[in-house]
Amino acid sequence: MGSTTCAGAASVGVCYGMSANNLPPATTVVGMLRDNGFNSVRLYAPDSEALAALPGTGIGVIVGAPNYVLPELAASASAAAAWVRANIAAHPDVSFRYITVGNEVAGSDTQYLVPAMENVHGALAAAGLGDAVKVTTAISQATIAVHVPPSAGEFAGESKPFLLPVLQFLERTGAPLLANLYPYFAYTYKAAGDMDVSFMLFTAPGTVVQDGEYGYQNMFDASVDAVHAAVERLGVSGVDVVVSETGWPSAGGEEASVDNARTYNQNLVSHVGKGTPRRPGKVETYVFSMFNENLKEAGVEQNWGLFYPTTDKVYPITFGR
Repeated sequence: MGSTTCAGAASVGVCYGMSANNLPPATTVVGMLRDNGFNSVRLYAPDSEALAALPGTGIGVIVGAPNYVLPELAASASAAAAWVRANIAAHPDVSFRYITVGNEVAGSDTQYLVPAMENVHGALAAAGLGDAVKVTTAISQATIAVHVPPSAGEFAGESKPFLLPVLQFLERTGAPLLANLYPYFAYTYKAAGDMDVSFMLFTAPGTVVQDGEYGYQNMFDASVDAVHAAVERLGVSGVDVVVSETGWPSAGGEEASVDNARTYNQNLVSHVGKGTPRRPGKVETYVFSMFNENLKEAGVEQNWGLFYPTTDKVYPITFGR
């Protein structure tokens, strides 16, 4: 999805997209996050204004190393050390949680993922931050070939060669895998076949997918459990899954409406604290996005926002409080 910032309320978060020229200042946005009960924020890049607004707020931070810096971070441990000094160690009063090395990295750029992650991990350890800050990456929904039934979850053939060493790194270091999961796109691209939209919106009246002893009433749970199954299918265990992007557009495409966007996102907020059929508990989840973004491609891409740039809500919704 583009360069964004995500914030979490309890198990649920919101992404603060920056592909716009009319957004309020970062200090205002951080105030909105606090007013709405969010207690963590994810930056896809170390945005200086956002980092300056965060100390003392009690908001935890996930910060990204953008895709374009991966070749340098992969090639040089000293470059990774410099990046950590400038963007992490230079902000001792910011509560960093994860560094996300790349977002939806694809094609030939995947060769840089694990070397960059190793170098950043080493730089954090050298700076005395290795126990406090975990290193991870975020994968695209396109890496997942099978969503239903969830127990048959599997990564696409072209994704497995680069994902296996990534997952082995996460297993070894105790970091979660971030996954961008959109039931909206699963519906519009028919990734799970011809499902009714109610399965996507958390409004199905009963079980839609029966998978052994587990019944699924919504696509979100099915996709999360499918990612877990796909990870385990590669022989990796103990890696948690964080849903780093999800949401529903309010205009611009098939089934994109204010009512559907409100229904999906409010039901998501209410649901994720319960976990999935296979993994009860909670699913750390980030809603895309904080604002409608006027510099994105016309259509659905401009209409994921929970708020207008004026700070008014696009539709009524309750988050963490």
